[in-house]
Amino acid sequence: MKSINHLAVLTSLAAAALLAACGIMGNKAGHKAVAVLEPTKGNTASGTVTFQQKDGKVLVIADIKGLKPNAEHGLHAHEKGDCSSGDGLSTAGHFNPNGKPHGPQDADHHAGDMPALKSDANGNAQASFELSGVTLGSGTTDLVGRGLIVHGGADDYKTQPTGNSGARIACGVIKAE
Repeated sequence: MKSINHLAVLTSLAAAALLAACGIMGNKAGHKAVAVLEPTKGNTASGTVTFQQKDGKVLVIADIKGLKPNAEHGLHAHEKGDCSSGDGLSTAGHFNPNGKPHGPQDADHHAGDMPALKSDANGNAQASFELSGVTLGSGTTDLVGRGLIVHGGADDYKTQPTGNSGARIACGVIKAE
């Protein structure tokens, strides 16, 4: 009897450990990410953008300051996670692994295309939105390791391939948490 009970306890403990390990693995890099934005040379924009995989989409929460007041600013994931150039150009072009045209979320768009940031009278912008067609931590549309750029002007969502949103005023790298 004791050996059966002992075996049942060991089996239960092993099952619990396996489930815990699966839970830990499920919360590892890929499900959450963050980009800390620093101003490019001569600019003041900075902030934090968090990303969380949720129900097949990526939830994005942005908190940016130092923007032109009462204005729209383009926000895009770029190909390379490299802000070393000082002007944001080292991030290369928009992240576009599927060869789509530039556009808004409700039409064909680059994987890196995001809704515009809208600053208040003090040059601060908070935004929360969902992205479709991207992932965190795996696949060809993975945002982790990409550059994140805030542009000086509004994105027209028409001009190819960039949206004509102007200079790169803040740069960060999207890193898994």
